[in-house]
Amino acid sequence: MLFKARSAAVYGIDAHIIDVEVDFSGIKTEQEQFNTVGLPDAAVRESRDRVRSAIKNSGFDIPPTRITINLAPADLKKEGSGFDLPIAIGILGAYGALHLKDLSNFLLVGELGLDGGLRAVQGMLPIAVAARAKGIANLVIPASNAREAAVVQGVNVYPVHSLLEVRDLLNSAAFGAIAAKPLQVDTTGLLTELQHFPLDFKDVRGQHTAKRALEVAAAGGHNILMIGPPGSGKTMLAKRLPSILAPLKFEEALETTKIHSVAGVLDAEAGLVTQRPFRSPHHTISDAGLIGGGMIPRPGEVSLAHNGLLFLDELPEFPRNVLEVLRQPLEDGMVTIARAAMSLSFPARFMLAAAMNPCPCGYFNDKSRDCMCTPPMIQRYVSKVSGPLLDRIDIHIEVPAVQYKELRGGSAAEGSAEIRDRVLRARERQHDRFAREGERSKAAAAPGGSLLAQSPSKAIFSNSQMGTRQIRMYCELSSDAERLLERAMQQQGLSARAHDRILKVARTIADLEDAQDIAVKHIAEAIQYRTLDRSYWA
Repeated sequence: MLFKARSAAVYGIDAHIIDVEVDFSGIKTEQEQFNTVGLPDAAVRESRDRVRSAIKNSGFDIPPTRITINLAPADLKKEGSGFDLPIAIGILGAYGALHLKDLSNFLLVGELGLDGGLRAVQGMLPIAVAARAKGIANLVIPASNAREAAVVQGVNVYPVHSLLEVRDLLNSAAFGAIAAKPLQVDTTGLLTELQHFPLDFKDVRGQHTAKRALEVAAAGGHNILMIGPPGSGKTMLAKRLPSILAPLKFEEALETTKIHSVAGVLDAEAGLVTQRPFRSPHHTISDAGLIGGGMIPRPGEVSLAHNGLLFLDELPEFPRNVLEVLRQPLEDGMVTIARAAMSLSFPARFMLAAAMNPCPCGYFNDKSRDCMCTPPMIQRYVSKVSGPLLDRIDIHIEVPAVQYKELRGGSAAEGSAEIRDRVLRARERQHDRFAREGERSKAAAAPGGSLLAQSPSKAIFSNSQMGTRQIRMYCELSSDAERLLERAMQQQGLSARAHDRILKVARTIADLEDAQDIAVKHIAEAIQYRTLDRSYWA
């Protein structure tokens, strides 16, 4: 007898619907013959032992016979333990233990324990998105994955704990009504909850210039590099940067959650990533760990930091080949990993914050201590960070050692709450600006619009994500500002990429001041943030 169930497999951050076909011969054999076809990996092939024990320990007595499991389409490699549940349900259906004969409106995913209990699997959010896209109304999954999948509107998510509970749920559907109630999650409430941060900028004494640069970086999502001696507060400042970042929009939160779900680092209780990620890998990380990789490619740190912050402390200590792989994601916001089996792309649109010492001993240009490094030593040290990578960092800021009077000063510094208010107002201006552009694109994409307007465009959430067309549209300069920028380009030998990034930073500075047009002072401050590389890397 043949019985069909539906499941899903995750590739990259997207899922594909898989048909699980179960056939048994009906002829009893001395030993059970259990064959799985359709490019299964080791975890899928081992499912026969888990499924056999789970069915037996759930109270079902199945005589030994020849069972064939086909996972279609057969040309896609299947991996993971999520096929345990649909295989077990397919076997029960083939033997007549289910009243419901058509499971086309149910998608089943879950790992089975030997006692018939269900365990969580990775990548449930992309599976829920795929089920909605295919018009599958009901998703039956382990209870520990339920909140993650329930953030997708348009799919009924039924959390279950055991194989028997799944059997009872499907049998109730055969009589016209599902006994269980689908799980509901208030996604709006999750994103609007008050966010608490353990670290605050009130703890930082002095460093007013660095704080201003971090405020500009947070307001526009710009990359920033801090250079200064040991103990000047570079790491302290970077760890407080998340406390002034704007909250995630729902589209950003959903895409970030998909990546964390596939990587298996999602908090099951939360179900949705509600705060911008903060990733701080150690400098011993490999290029595959940073960018992603593996036989079946998995997301790396740059993708886990998508829509959030990637902090690289002691930047020159990272191997040069590891730093060079950052070039493409910093420019494109996407990582493509090609393997012999498949080629997958992961989003990697993150804000980079990096910190480094100016020389091997750390005290070059420090007024309090003498630097013992020779010019060739300093040049070798800073050259570990290549020019092309440095060119992709919008803001370069020097963080000098804090003076004693500032360190022991009695007046409290400005806290994260005040800085965050200004950042949020600037982000709202950017959101309104790019939302209007999105509406114009939709209008142009209507019948009669141009072919260029009808092509899909990537959503823009901050000034740092602007393309060439947006820069020309929103970064117009007065004649005085134009002359200032031209003089800086000629004197400092800035590249075309640096030109565009200066304009983006200037646009953010103007947004912080609630200014409609970019003034000379905005351009001057943005240029000031591009001067350190000429003094250290000259």
